[in-house]
Amino acid sequence: QLYREARECLTLLSQRLGSQKFFFGDSPASLDALVFSRLAPLLKAKLPNGKLQQHLKSLQNLCNYCTSILSLYFPWDGGESHSPPHPTGWGDLEAEEDPHKRRNQLLSVLVGLVAMLGYAFLSGIVSIQRGGVGPAGRQPITLEEEEEEE
Repeated sequence: QLYREARECLTLLSQRLGSQKFFFGDSPASLDALVFSRLAPLLKAKLPNGKLQQHLKSLQNLCNYCTSILSLYFPWDGGESHSPPHPTGWGDLEAEEDPHKRRNQLLSVLVGLVAMLGYAFLSGIVSIQRGGVGPAGRQPITLEEEEEEE
């Protein structure tokens, strides 16, 4: 039922838009921003269930509407699904960073863990005690022994 209502909504939007460039004429309004923010991801994203996406693609005026807004307000994208251009050499830098991403994440976690443990030891929250006999020849009382004494 949800898909049926969503398809109906897309069809009604398509009928309302008609052959206009925007919903209220030649210049965009807040409705255009709202509609585009819902349609563009639906049109461009890879979805596990493509029924609604297929219906949107069948409504040519809504597809043209999204493409027009993408090329007008996001010119580096031009309605295509690739990233904005980088200054010379940045693409190579990104490719080199990817193999080290996992290592950097692991190092960050380890540094955080060492910092937390260091703080816990220095502040006295955690302390290391030797097992065995205490200073006066007495062993520390455990919780079980404490319950037996009561």
